[in-house]
Amino acid sequence: MTNPTEIIPGIVFYSYFSARRKEKVGFFEHSTLVLQVSGQFSMETASEKISMKGGQMLLIRKNQLGEITKTPLEHEHYETVIICLKEDLLRQYALEEQIEPGQKYTGPANVLIPETDFLKGFFQSIIPYVRHSEAQITRDLGMLKVREAVQLLLHAMPELRDFLFDFSEPYKMDLEKFMLNNFHFNVPVEKFAQLTGRSLAGFKRDFQKIFGMSPRHWLQEKRLTEARHLIENKNRKPSAIYLDLGFESLSHFSHSFKKKFGKAPTAWG
Repeated sequence: MTNPTEIIPGIVFYSYFSARRKEKVGFFEHSTLVLQVSGQFSMETASEKISMKGGQMLLIRKNQLGEITKTPLEHEHYETVIICLKEDLLRQYALEEQIEPGQKYTGPANVLIPETDFLKGFFQSIIPYVRHSEAQITRDLGMLKVREAVQLLLHAMPELRDFLFDFSEPYKMDLEKFMLNNFHFNVPVEKFAQLTGRSLAGFKRDFQKIFGMSPRHWLQEKRLTEARHLIENKNRKPSAIYLDLGFESLSHFSHSFKKKFGKAPTAWG
């Protein structure tokens, strides 16, 4: 299996990789619970690095960009279960359980969940469903497992209430600071707008005021300037940096670099 299998479309995913695979960008539109079965899961955002191995759980905050590395360890392959906690599902849970929507959440964006007997039992109970996806687990049964996950998270860490049930709109964050920290992520401009709490039109308008150019033009210039710095001052090879700077292919990167600086990146130094 080389790509994640959807056990319940859009809700529960199961992935197994027999070799190292690096996914440059993960955009977490919804809060997400990652259950690590084996191997190592690592994620790097603009502000932190976090990793976990088999038997651990990580709760990832919605509206984030992260670079994900999936690594099998010695004598074990890579295996993980991902549960997407969509807002409509959490709203329904809050209504049924009479939970008032939380305050604006200001805590850690990513939380390693401590192991409890209940969570350990849940962890073990869900693995047969995802390992035998041919059994076609029903959506109703799957939703019960997702609800169980939410309930056990709140039991283990009551302070996650605001994390899970903050339904407020993203506030307008500092656009300049955000873009300088995240320009290397290869995501559409529309996603940058969403992540900074703006409409696309509002994002472009604010961006023009701050940077004096369009987002796409600025992203290209910033990435190429950073590439030149890495090649010139850090002795990095073009083939080792183009993906990390948001370029989809080495040929596109080389063509853009030569167009801006007059010679190919391999000739720079």
